[in-house]
Amino acid sequence: MATKKSPVASVRGGSSQSVWPWLGIAFIVILLDQFTKVLIVGWMQHGDSREVWSFFNIVRAHNTGAAFSFLAQAGGWQRWFFVGLGFAATGFIVYMLRQHGGQRLFAWALSLILGGALGNVIDRLVHGYVVDFLDFHWAILSPIFPGGHFPAFNVADCGITIGAALLIVDELRRVRRGA
Repeated sequence: MATKKSPVASVRGGSSQSVWPWLGIAFIVILLDQFTKVLIVGWMQHGDSREVWSFFNIVRAHNTGAAFSFLAQAGGWQRWFFVGLGFAATGFIVYMLRQHGGQRLFAWALSLILGGALGNVIDRLVHGYVVDFLDFHWAILSPIFPGGHFPAFNVADCGITIGAALLIVDELRRVRRGA
Protein backbone atom coordinates (compact mmCIF):
# COMPACT_ATOMS: atom_id res chain seq x y z
CA MET A 1 0.00 0.00 0.00
CA ALA A 2 1.45 3.38 -1.02
CA THR A 3 1.78 6.03 1.60
CA LYS A 4 0.26 9.38 0.91
CA LYS A 5 2.63 12.32 1.11
CA SER A 6 1.57 15.06 3.50
CA PRO A 7 0.59 18.37 1.89
CA VAL A 8 3.07 20.12 4.16
CA ALA A 9 5.98 17.94 3.05
CA SER A 10 8.72 19.92 1.41
CA VAL A 11 9.68 19.81 -2.21
CA ARG A 12 13.14 20.84 -0.99
CA GLY A 13 13.48 17.83 1.30
CA GLY A 14 11.58 18.99 4.37
CA SER A 15 9.09 16.98 6.36
CA SER A 16 5.58 17.32 7.57
CA GLN A 17 6.77 18.58 10.95
CA SER A 18 4.28 20.87 12.64
CA VAL A 19 4.63 24.59 12.10
CA TRP A 20 3.77 25.27 15.76
CA PRO A 21 7.30 24.92 17.22
CA TRP A 22 8.58 27.42 14.68
CA LEU A 23 5.74 29.82 15.47
CA GLY A 24 6.62 29.34 19.14
CA ILE A 25 10.17 30.54 18.45
CA ALA A 26 8.79 33.58 16.62
CA PHE A 27 6.48 34.24 19.58
CA ILE A 28 9.43 34.15 22.00
CA VAL A 29 11.26 36.74 19.85
CA ILE A 30 8.13 38.93 19.89
CA LEU A 31 7.82 38.61 23.68
CA LEU A 32 11.48 39.48 24.29
CA ASP A 33 11.27 42.38 21.87
CA GLN A 34 8.09 43.85 23.32
CA PHE A 35 9.22 43.30 26.92
CA THR A 36 12.48 45.19 26.33
CA LYS A 37 10.65 47.99 24.54
CA VAL A 38 8.13 48.35 27.37
CA LEU A 39 11.06 48.68 29.79
CA ILE A 40 12.72 51.36 27.64
CA VAL A 41 9.50 53.33 27.09
CA GLY A 42 8.75 53.23 30.83
CA TRP A 43 12.29 54.12 31.88
CA MET A 44 13.46 56.72 29.36
CA GLN A 45 12.19 59.72 27.47
CA HIS A 46 12.60 59.99 23.71
CA GLY A 47 16.19 61.08 23.01
CA ASP A 48 17.60 59.95 26.39
CA SER A 49 20.90 58.09 26.41
CA ARG A 50 22.70 56.20 29.18
CA GLU A 51 26.26 54.97 28.78
CA VAL A 52 26.75 51.31 29.67
CA TRP A 53 30.29 50.84 28.33
CA SER A 54 32.60 53.11 26.37
CA PHE A 55 31.28 51.62 23.11
CA PHE A 56 27.65 50.94 24.06
CA ASN A 57 24.71 53.07 25.19
CA ILE A 58 21.07 52.40 25.95
CA VAL A 59 19.05 55.07 24.17
CA ARG A 60 15.44 55.73 23.35
CA ALA A 61 15.05 56.41 19.66
CA HIS A 62 11.94 56.39 17.48
CA ASN A 63 12.27 55.20 13.90
CA THR A 64 9.38 55.91 11.54
CA GLY A 65 11.33 54.36 8.66
CA ALA A 66 12.91 51.00 8.00
CA ALA A 67 16.51 49.86 8.46
CA PHE A 68 18.93 52.78 8.77
CA SER A 69 15.88 55.08 8.96
CA PHE A 70 15.11 54.47 5.28
CA LEU A 71 11.97 56.51 4.39
CA ALA A 72 11.82 57.99 7.90
CA GLN A 73 10.99 61.42 6.49
CA ALA A 74 8.43 60.17 3.94
CA GLY A 75 5.45 61.94 5.50
CA GLY A 76 3.59 59.14 7.27
CA TRP A 77 2.46 56.81 4.48
CA GLN A 78 5.47 54.57 5.18
CA ARG A 79 3.93 53.44 8.49
CA TRP A 80 1.12 51.64 6.72
CA PHE A 81 3.38 50.49 3.92
CA PHE A 82 5.70 48.75 6.42
CA VAL A 83 2.75 47.31 8.35
CA GLY A 84 1.36 45.86 5.12
CA LEU A 85 4.78 44.59 4.13
CA GLY A 86 5.14 42.96 7.55
CA PHE A 87 1.80 41.18 7.21
CA ALA A 88 2.63 40.05 3.66
CA ALA A 89 5.99 38.74 4.87
CA THR A 90 4.21 36.95 7.73
CA GLY A 91 1.92 35.13 5.32
CA PHE A 92 4.81 34.12 3.09
CA ILE A 93 7.00 32.99 6.01
CA VAL A 94 4.22 30.90 7.56
CA TYR A 95 3.64 29.28 4.16
CA MET A 96 7.39 28.54 3.87
CA LEU A 97 7.48 27.13 7.40
CA ARG A 98 4.58 24.82 6.53
CA GLN A 99 6.40 23.66 3.42
CA HIS A 100 9.91 23.38 4.89
CA GLY A 101 9.46 22.93 8.64
CA GLY A 102 11.67 19.84 8.60
CA GLN A 103 14.67 21.87 7.47
CA ARG A 104 15.85 22.98 10.86
CA LEU A 105 18.32 25.74 9.98
CA PHE A 106 16.01 27.19 7.33
CA ALA A 107 13.04 27.09 9.71
CA TRP A 108 15.05 28.66 12.54
CA ALA A 109 16.02 31.49 10.19
CA LEU A 110 12.44 32.07 9.09
CA SER A 111 11.17 31.93 12.69
CA LEU A 112 13.63 34.59 13.84
CA ILE A 113 12.78 36.83 10.88
CA LEU A 114 9.06 36.32 11.51
CA GLY A 115 9.35 37.23 15.20
CA GLY A 116 11.42 40.30 14.41
CA ALA A 117 9.13 41.50 11.65
CA LEU A 118 6.02 41.14 13.82
CA GLY A 119 7.74 42.79 16.79
CA ASN A 120 8.36 45.88 14.68
CA VAL A 121 4.86 45.73 13.13
CA ILE A 122 3.39 45.82 16.65
CA ASP A 123 5.38 48.98 17.36
CA ARG A 124 4.16 50.64 14.17
CA LEU A 125 0.54 49.78 15.01
CA VAL A 126 0.77 50.86 18.67
CA HIS A 127 3.15 53.86 18.49
CA GLY A 128 3.39 54.82 14.83
CA TYR A 129 7.15 54.19 14.95
CA VAL A 130 9.61 51.51 16.02
CA VAL A 131 11.30 51.88 19.42
CA ASP A 132 15.07 51.38 19.11
CA PHE A 133 17.44 51.35 22.09
CA LEU A 134 20.71 49.53 21.42
CA ASP A 135 23.42 52.04 20.45
CA PHE A 136 26.89 50.75 19.58
CA HIS A 137 29.60 53.20 18.62
CA TRP A 138 33.23 52.93 17.60
CA ALA A 139 35.55 55.61 16.21
CA ILE A 140 36.30 53.39 13.20
CA LEU A 141 32.67 53.86 12.09
CA SER A 142 32.96 57.68 12.04
CA PRO A 143 33.51 57.93 8.27
CA ILE A 144 30.26 56.04 7.70
CA PHE A 145 28.03 57.00 10.65
CA PRO A 146 27.90 60.36 12.51
CA GLY A 147 30.08 60.19 15.62
CA GLY A 148 30.78 56.52 14.89
CA HIS A 149 27.30 55.54 16.14
CA PHE A 150 25.80 52.58 14.29
CA PRO A 151 22.04 53.26 13.92
CA ALA A 152 20.17 52.25 17.08
CA PHE A 153 18.30 48.97 16.88
CA ASN A 154 16.25 46.57 19.01
CA VAL A 155 15.66 42.86 19.75
CA ALA A 156 13.36 42.49 16.72
CA ASP A 157 16.12 43.80 14.48
CA CYS A 158 18.51 41.28 16.04
CA GLY A 159 16.07 38.48 15.19
CA ILE A 160 15.79 39.68 11.60
CA THR A 161 19.55 40.03 11.21
CA ILE A 162 20.42 36.67 12.78
CA GLY A 163 17.67 35.03 10.73
CA ALA A 164 19.03 36.58 7.51
CA ALA A 165 22.54 35.36 8.37
CA LEU A 166 21.17 31.86 9.01
CA LEU A 167 19.42 31.93 5.61
CA ILE A 168 22.77 32.70 3.97
CA VAL A 169 24.49 29.88 5.89
CA ASP A 170 21.67 27.50 4.99
CA GLU A 171 21.92 28.36 1.31
CA LEU A 172 25.73 28.02 1.31
CA ARG A 173 25.39 24.58 2.91
CA ARG A 174 22.75 23.60 0.36
CA VAL A 175 24.97 24.72 -2.55
CA ARG A 176 27.96 22.80 -1.15
CA ARG A 177 25.90 19.62 -0.80
CA GLY A 178 24.64 19.97 -4.35
CA ALA A 179 28.09 20.57 -5.90
